[in-house]
Amino acid sequence: MPLDQIARGKQELVTATPDQSIVDAAKLMAEHDVGCLVVERDDEPIGIVTDRDFALGIVAAEKDPDVSTVSDVMTRDPVTVHVDDGVYELAEAMRDSGVRRMPVVDDGGLLAGIVTLDDVFVLIADEMHGLSEVIRAESPPY
Repeated sequence: MPLDQIARGKQELVTATPDQSIVDAAKLMAEHDVGCLVVERDDEPIGIVTDRDFALGIVAAEKDPDVSTVSDVMTRDPVTVHVDDGVYELAEAMRDSGVRRMPVVDDGGLLAGIVTLDDVFVLIADEMHGLSEVIRAESPPY
């Protein structure tokens, strides 16, 4: 199954710029109820920042959030997956890079969306539900 069927598209994606303040980025995350922001420049993903990055990179490091920017704590050059990749390629990429969220890019390397490990779990749960319905329908009554 291609990722474009399970990923959140560009229109649902919440992004930040590298020079955006940590406070503004955190407010954006809270407003949209998301755990990460893809950092972009000219529609290309150049980083990703998570709420954990804020907690560890700013709060625990005792840095001033009023003067810190997204670029201070973001993961640079994030691993991406292509919109036509499948779930298997996504799982391999996530495993190999040790991440749970990945920007999705199109043929030109432009940001097309985001896919998360939770998206994969939902897909698996839906598939398992479908299989269980088949088993129920085909199983003898005893």
